[in-house]
Amino acid sequence: MGRTVLHLDLDSFFVSVECLHDKSLLGKPVLIGADSDRGVVASCSYEARKVGIRSAMPMRMAKQLCPEAIILRGNSGEYMDKSDEVTEIIREKVPLFEKTSVDEFYVDFTGTEKFFGAMMLATELRQRITAKTGLPNSFGLSINKTVSKVATNTAKPNGQKQVERGTEKPFLAPMPIEAIPGVGDKTAHLLRSMGVMKIHTMQELPIDLMQRLLGEHGPVLWRKANGIDDSPVIPWHERKSISTERTFARDTIDVVKLKGLLTAMAESLAFQLRKGEKLTSCIAVKIRYADMNTHMRQLRIPYTACDHKILPLVHDLFRQLYDRRQRIRLVGVRFSHLVGGGHQMDAFTDTEEAMSLYQAMDKIRKRFGDRTVMRAAGMEAQSIGRMDNPFDGQAPVLLANRRA
Repeated sequence: MGRTVLHLDLDSFFVSVECLHDKSLLGKPVLIGADSDRGVVASCSYEARKVGIRSAMPMRMAKQLCPEAIILRGNSGEYMDKSDEVTEIIREKVPLFEKTSVDEFYVDFTGTEKFFGAMMLATELRQRITAKTGLPNSFGLSINKTVSKVATNTAKPNGQKQVERGTEKPFLAPMPIEAIPGVGDKTAHLLRSMGVMKIHTMQELPIDLMQRLLGEHGPVLWRKANGIDDSPVIPWHERKSISTERTFARDTIDVVKLKGLLTAMAESLAFQLRKGEKLTSCIAVKIRYADMNTHMRQLRIPYTACDHKILPLVHDLFRQLYDRRQRIRLVGVRFSHLVGGGHQMDAFTDTEEAMSLYQAMDKIRKRFGDRTVMRAAGMEAQSIGRMDNPFDGQAPVLLANRRA
């Protein structure tokens, strides 16, 4: 007996949460995001998608496509609370699940066919989520993650689809290549330039040709196109906090350098949040003085992973803690109350320029190390503390002290 994997997605999640509070929004083109020409669309209703609007699109373009659209700023904290509700429902009903984003889940139903039937259990789970939360959701059920995710997309909105074992290739064959998870704009453009428009054409390509075209990513996409995916459902355990601290070789009262170190630490932790698709709603600063007395102060904040929101609060906490009469032995920063979520969660108040800047910086960090791009103020951190992660042999790129 093979595997049985469910993919479940909350339909147009942010908009659906807003509709719970305002029924008049149902059936209308709704956009979630900052209502400015420099803002981006965090989420949109299916009515808005029908005219070509999509997530991460510049708001100015979305308004051109749909001038009558209703634009809401959104409430990230409320969205995360609803996501937690759904997570707890799934946790109660299934033994093994993976939460891959704020509104997306995989469940391993392998073996249930002998007892209750995976389709029946999946249907009951979907109905329970809707009954308990009021949120519409869709699912796909098949032998692996890839086929199930594609099936979910065909079932939306508010539907369900099972791909019977052995029918994976014909199910995928007529779809456009963009339906395969992992086929981005650049890959799709390259394949389409070669006449590969549909998945059935990719299925017929030699796997070694795909490798020559796309490197290691080529065979992976070829297997997905043929309905082959052995990736497991990874048991989900929510990480509660991340932190870092520095002990100085010599106790210090150099406030300028201390602030620079705090900047570098908070910036590094924020990058780790974004890299792990996490958000924090609680930040804390820790100080240990020369006499070993240790003090900490924390602050609850709206969910975020953006430096320019976190850094001022870190420095405010430090100012509240700092006793100018004593030398400091150690400082630390901690982010806690972590939840799943990515850049889209900060789109309510951030501009398109800010989002693009974070994406560019993080791309460099992922390739060359997390300290290759940093604010100029953080450079002071080199001279007063033991750095856990030196600059990885790379010359850091300075980022001027400006709003991201």
